[in-house]
Amino acid sequence: MTEERQRQQAAREGNATWHRFGPYVSDRQWGTVREDYSANSQPWTYTTHDMARSYAYRWGEEGIGGVCDERQLLCLAPAFWNGHDAILKERFFGLSGPEGNHGEDVKELYYYLDNTPTHSYMRMLYKYPQHAFPYDWLVQENARRDRQKPEFELLDTCVFRENRYFDIFLEYAKAGPEDLLLQITVHNRGAQEAPLHVLPQLWFRNTWAWGYSEEKPQLTAATEGAIRVAHANLPDLYLYCEQLEAQAAELLFCDNETNARRLYGAPGASAFSKDGINDYLLHGEAAAVNPAREGTKAAAHYQLLVPAGESRTVRVRLAAPGLAEPFADFAGIISQRKAEADAFYQELQTGLDNPDARNVQRQALAGMLWNKQFYYYDVAEWLRGDPALPPPPASRLHERNHTWPHLNNADVISMPDKWEYPWYAAWDLAFHCIPLAMVDVDFAKNQLRLLCHDWYMHPNGQLPAYEWKLEDVNPPVHAWATWRVYKMERKQRGQGDTAFLESVFHRLLLNFTWWVNRKDEHNRNVFEGGFLGLDNIGVFDRSAPLPTGGHMEQADGTAWMAMFALNMMRIALELSRTNPVYQDLASKFFEHFLYIASAMSNMGDQQIDMWDDEDGFYYDVLSTPDHGRFPLRVRSMVGLIPLFAVEVLDTDTLQHVPRFISRLNWFLDNRPELAALVSRWHEPGKGQSHLLSLLRGHRMKLLLRRMLDEAEFLSDYGVRALSKYHLEHPFVFQRDEGDKAVVNYEPAESTTSLFGGNSNWRGPIWMPMNFLLVESLQRFHHYYGPDFKVEYPTGTGHYCTLLEISQALTERLTALFLRNAQGQRPCFGQDKQLQNDPHFRDHLLFHEYFHGDTGSGLGASHQTGWTGLVAKLLQPRHPDE
Repeated sequence: MTEERQRQQAAREGNATWHRFGPYVSDRQWGTVREDYSANSQPWTYTTHDMARSYAYRWGEEGIGGVCDERQLLCLAPAFWNGHDAILKERFFGLSGPEGNHGEDVKELYYYLDNTPTHSYMRMLYKYPQHAFPYDWLVQENARRDRQKPEFELLDTCVFRENRYFDIFLEYAKAGPEDLLLQITVHNRGAQEAPLHVLPQLWFRNTWAWGYSEEKPQLTAATEGAIRVAHANLPDLYLYCEQLEAQAAELLFCDNETNARRLYGAPGASAFSKDGINDYLLHGEAAAVNPAREGTKAAAHYQLLVPAGESRTVRVRLAAPGLAEPFADFAGIISQRKAEADAFYQELQTGLDNPDARNVQRQALAGMLWNKQFYYYDVAEWLRGDPALPPPPASRLHERNHTWPHLNNADVISMPDKWEYPWYAAWDLAFHCIPLAMVDVDFAKNQLRLLCHDWYMHPNGQLPAYEWKLEDVNPPVHAWATWRVYKMERKQRGQGDTAFLESVFHRLLLNFTWWVNRKDEHNRNVFEGGFLGLDNIGVFDRSAPLPTGGHMEQADGTAWMAMFALNMMRIALELSRTNPVYQDLASKFFEHFLYIASAMSNMGDQQIDMWDDEDGFYYDVLSTPDHGRFPLRVRSMVGLIPLFAVEVLDTDTLQHVPRFISRLNWFLDNRPELAALVSRWHEPGKGQSHLLSLLRGHRMKLLLRRMLDEAEFLSDYGVRALSKYHLEHPFVFQRDEGDKAVVNYEPAESTTSLFGGNSNWRGPIWMPMNFLLVESLQRFHHYYGPDFKVEYPTGTGHYCTLLEISQALTERLTALFLRNAQGQRPCFGQDKQLQNDPHFRDHLLFHEYFHGDTGSGLGASHQTGWTGLVAKLLQPRHPDE
């Protein structure tokens, strides 16, 4: 067992708190709903990037590569100043939603390079220009561009010309659970020496200003080059700051308090406010820092002059008091933890021989682990305000999230992207748990449990979507992720955690009931989930009232529920191995699945189905108040989602469930039309397995004919969210003389304003949906076997098994990141510096989605959240998976 696995085991058994400190600081706290107390629910303008250096946050903290404890009481992160910027670089810069021509967008270059599950070793890279950072230029140029034009990025400015920038590597290593080393190595990539101010900063999250407790922690200068940490809920700690070139670091102190005079023209709570270190360093305001050298925010100020092509290093250590020589063993600890991280990943990557693939996978998993964040949001407190502050506007009690007063979150949670999405999202989180389970199955299980707790899940059974609108509806993939993580743990440890499986299953019974009661408006097993996370994919905004009136019968919403029912059935069958009572619940979900499958194929008196046999595709159906029903013939991911609803039951599973078998046989004998429609129950497949699916062989082949057509869905890099057919044949919907609604193929960012225009399902490639397609094809193959073949790609005359097609899709998806025969990575697009520069080409970004034709990365740039699934795709496949 590797040293890292031993640390994980010690933490799991409660023998060591290795997870107490980690990368739990957000990359962005400003512009979030939590920090919004406006009267008009406008988070982007209530707190801004310009305000952030002066505004003491209520609910969380932000920093560059920051770490903190699990309750985020104490934070540590570096800040930098190149001598030219107008502000201290304490946080990443980016555009708010209204500022970006495609929505919010971080405008920095940083990479998560390495991390271990206990955060015993972590490494990231930040690229900081030596010229003044072009804040205004980025804002103005992106404001000038419309949705038709690409985003204007930092690399598009001149600040990286002639390599006039610093590569700043942050390395953290733990000598013990509460002994944290930070090494900051600054490389000057330019041809001239350049100055840089480096400031490791230590501060407390403000917990004292809101009127709940008067107890205030304190940071004070202690022995030479050390800062003492005094907090009632933390152990005694010191930040030891190494002497550099015979000079001790300058220790600076202020308070993590709002500079009310700067922001509001009013006196503040402290003479030494949050931006005091910024004002002292950049503006020479000696009175901005506390001469008594105490406060709730502190920094160790190092002034470096870095020669051309060389590097300089700053080292600090957060540890117990009394270390006589805190830096004597520093280099050895860093080196040892790095070697242990290498050993951990070497074991994980057994069988993955391609060095480039190993690098991509390791960085994907590093991003997953770096994107953990302490997430704090008590909706009841947020709605009513705090005792020590003016009450929020009365409108708050009737606006955003007011129906979720029970929600009280204060946990370390996996984020989609800690800058662009610094809040959890229910369906994103389910996908995150798959790659997370590869390295830390206990954390993955905990994440799945979290959303099922009473202080997350709504009393009516709904899972919270995300903080911008908790009541939005995400696809019900929680049961799928729970089952997948359970199986992954069983493979890793030889035994599955049935207590975990059972606890989540019981909570998901409530969630399934919520779907049945709330989203099946006409009690016909046809579901209207709303936009279901697929922003901009359809003719209308499916979360809003339809302009035509009436309602939408959603192919994807209904198919997601069929998948949900099968997932719940499969979990119940597993639980029935030790408790036969679960056989009855398995039967219940089997029957739910059949009724949903029937509804998808035969609805209403007019017999207009979601399935179109001529097109070989599923479509949403618009039902209008005048009883008109119109299939919306958009060939999109909506019509492929029915592929996800597939389960194969083999003899080993069924031999333990006689009551389940008896009930199913009775049901199918008495409802033969349902059995004939979908089940193939009486037609054993390969190895005496049985197939449950929305698609029989004929329909599946028709659907795959579309999906595997390179003129439609199939790209060189995966399956597009919308068929390329609509490039030349846009779908147009118009009733009477009203406005036309048009859907056409857009391979890159959205050109519409729905959902802010920054999410686009009208052409790009999305990793999570492709991952589910790959898995579904594998399950179909498990039933049909090697004799069942489909033309791949469509029109080539080349036939493959479904397993071979799943492997081919996997190769297309992983090709997004891997160097091709020309040494280029498609995800980097046409940027020559990214493709060829040795200081760029092997550092990966994991984008939200990818160009449907070229594969270049788009959207959020650090969304290893669900794009981190590439780590699982790269892993050599086990026969049981």
